[in-house]
Amino acid sequence: MKYAIQVNAGPCSAQAARTAYQFIKAALDKDHEIVCVFFYHDGVYNALRSGLSAENKDSVPPWPDLADKHGIDLVLCVSAAERRGMPATVADGFRIGGLGQWMDACLKADRVVVFGG
Repeated sequence: MKYAIQVNAGPCSAQAARTAYQFIKAALDKDHEIVCVFFYHDGVYNALRSGLSAENKDSVPPWPDLADKHGIDLVLCVSAAERRGMPATVADGFRIGGLGQWMDACLKADRVVVFGG
């Protein structure tokens, strides 16, 4: 099964990002494929680790480690990032993209799963 995952919640405001991360790990353990993880709305904050307290850093899933290990495409929505004042350069393992990349991932996937409101 191929999954496209959308994460809409920031790492410190809700459990959705952590749940998405755990879902992806479980899916990979069952030999499913993750086509893309698309970070939208406050989900773009998952790419930020600098400036967080030690307690909050622990709540941010290690997305780049997962991406490196499994070759997962981590895409931050450019519009959502710009609206939140995020820099044009992003953390290692992430790339900036748009809704076109998300639609392409959805077309390639068998299932689309959205985490966060």
